[in-house]
Amino acid sequence: MKKKTIAATCLAATMSLFASAHDVIDFCDGWTFKKAPSTTETMQAAAAWNGRWDSVSVPHTWNATDMLTRVNNFYAGAAYYRKHFSVPSSWKDKVLYLRFEGVASCAEVYVNGKLVGTHKGGYSAFACNISGDVRHGQSNEIVVKADNSARPDVIPVNHNLFGIYGGMYRPVSLIVAEPCHIAVTDCAGPGVYVRQQQVSSKGATVCVTTKTRNATRQPAPATIETTITDDKGNCVARVRKKLTLSPQGIQAHEATMQLSKPHLWQGREDPYLYKVTVRILQNGKVTDESVQPLGLRNIEIKPGKGVWLNGKRYPMYGVTRHQDRWGKGSALSKADHDEDLAMIMDVGATTIRLAHYQQSDYFYSRCDSLGLLVWAEIPFVNRITGQEWDNAHTQLRELIRQSYNHPSIYIWGLHNEVYTPHAYTADLTSSLHELAKQEDPDRLTASVNGYGHADHPVNMNADIQGMNRYFGWYERKIKDINGWVEGLEKNYPSMPLMLTEYGADGNIRQQTEYLGESLNWGDPFYPETFETKVHEYQWSVIAKHPYILASYLWNMFDFGCPMWERGGVPARNMKGLVTIDRKVKKDAYYWYKANWSKSPVLYLTQRRNTDRERRVTSITVYSNVGQPKVFLNGQELKGIHKGFTDVHYVIDNVTLKDGENIVTTTATDKQGNKLSDEIRWQYTGEKRRSARQGNNNAEHAGF
Repeated sequence: MKKKTIAATCLAATMSLFASAHDVIDFCDGWTFKKAPSTTETMQAAAAWNGRWDSVSVPHTWNATDMLTRVNNFYAGAAYYRKHFSVPSSWKDKVLYLRFEGVASCAEVYVNGKLVGTHKGGYSAFACNISGDVRHGQSNEIVVKADNSARPDVIPVNHNLFGIYGGMYRPVSLIVAEPCHIAVTDCAGPGVYVRQQQVSSKGATVCVTTKTRNATRQPAPATIETTITDDKGNCVARVRKKLTLSPQGIQAHEATMQLSKPHLWQGREDPYLYKVTVRILQNGKVTDESVQPLGLRNIEIKPGKGVWLNGKRYPMYGVTRHQDRWGKGSALSKADHDEDLAMIMDVGATTIRLAHYQQSDYFYSRCDSLGLLVWAEIPFVNRITGQEWDNAHTQLRELIRQSYNHPSIYIWGLHNEVYTPHAYTADLTSSLHELAKQEDPDRLTASVNGYGHADHPVNMNADIQGMNRYFGWYERKIKDINGWVEGLEKNYPSMPLMLTEYGADGNIRQQTEYLGESLNWGDPFYPETFETKVHEYQWSVIAKHPYILASYLWNMFDFGCPMWERGGVPARNMKGLVTIDRKVKKDAYYWYKANWSKSPVLYLTQRRNTDRERRVTSITVYSNVGQPKVFLNGQELKGIHKGFTDVHYVIDNVTLKDGENIVTTTATDKQGNKLSDEIRWQYTGEKRRSARQGNNNAEHAGF
């Protein structure tokens, strides 16, 4: 009866209210754009700008083409966006904000010629109060100056590992709020922060902090109502507090609720979400409302044993993701994000590292609902100048406040492959760790290095030690990963370690059967077959070592790298499982799908290596439905044996005929469904396209 009474009370309270929360107006259309010289007097110079303004819609980047096709020859500098809009006279008592989800990389915002806000950092959101600068009942002008030049005081400090796409490349909105409202300018966060503690199947404590702003000149009586509802909309907890909102600054209010026998968020298995709704009530009416996700979960790190989610060991099948894609750069639609997530889910990943910067809020929200555990990080990567201290702290604070409520996020990444000067880097990392704990005491922190040993001066300054290792590619040989892991297990048994990058480049247009245990990545020959070989062996080692708490292959998708020309393709890193246009899934994609996914997989490798080099060769099949049958030109082959894992099947010493050879495989899954796959090879004589070995005995240390 008690639960029914609570639910009935909550429902009655909701139905009695006249809801009128703040309006969020899409502001993505109707912009014009032009490149123009940078100036410190933007609006004074605007009248003198010559040339035509182009009509664009946001998301927009001016580097969609040159960043992905040219080596060190892309536009980095200033450009301008302009939009005209009307403000009705009925909004005179409203508070107006412009919210930009991402402008790369530094921004200045002007309304009717007046500077209303600036921001440094291309990956986090920011908001500007424009209430005092608009003309009601008239047309108004917004001008946004964006500049993607690399700067020593703004992370990332260069374009080396990935390009900083210039532009307003994420959505823009106009927020129209009542005078008493939930804060919009708290680092552009939601203004409502949901902390969960003591979570178990028996109960959970939920503490909700709401930050409010009173834009009037007088104290304002109000009621803050905080409600938790389940996925069917039933109220499970509610707190109402009467208070007085001060007209000075932002105020914080807390509401604590206890849940009995909660439905837990169990990753991909059961990504159950509650909703937390906070309302401001004045005179019986709702003046503002915010709805936030709540996924109740308890995450434990057990060194040497793995990651535990709600008391169960959780398989950490990890990929990393860069956001850019062919033809669009970083200016992505929701459909683009959904397509990426569909492939990430299809391959069987359970966790994702969003490297090396804050990504779209929509993407985080979708990870919440799909059950992916997320590693979120700031773009403190690769290089250091000594001038980025303040901005690194600012971007970390923005990341945490903007993404605090996403249950999918379990860790904050502080830096990636940043080394010298050692003392400065260690101090900055330690300071970022302290800031993260102040903002969010409950989540883990991590720093990532490319060195393979724990006692480097920049290490051990966060909760988790991440290591990037590219055995067979940037360092040593493919199989050296095994000795490295075993050495750490022996010498540092209690160190919480995650393998945060591994892999090799693979150009789908380059193929060979002749592969060694390493590859000279300075050569222009990056065969897909070598990438496959690296992943086949190295995943088999990772899978056998729970000491590696989580692993994140590099990368889910090929991405732009405008300072490089490698593997015969300009401005491209080709370590992805999928090509940058999302059209081709490489062999390594199906390797992980067979090992990770519960979906049936039967796949023949080397389907693009059609011009065979050897008459006597081997055939590889990935099958997670048991041992397959394999046929060559209609004749069943014998001698099939397992390779590195239980889904890896190989037949050696297969003799091809001259001309076309048809390879087929069949298997039957547990449900009795018949699976098959077929590829065609051509053999026209012996040849050799070998990848030149380049065994680098030095460890991968980044740049």
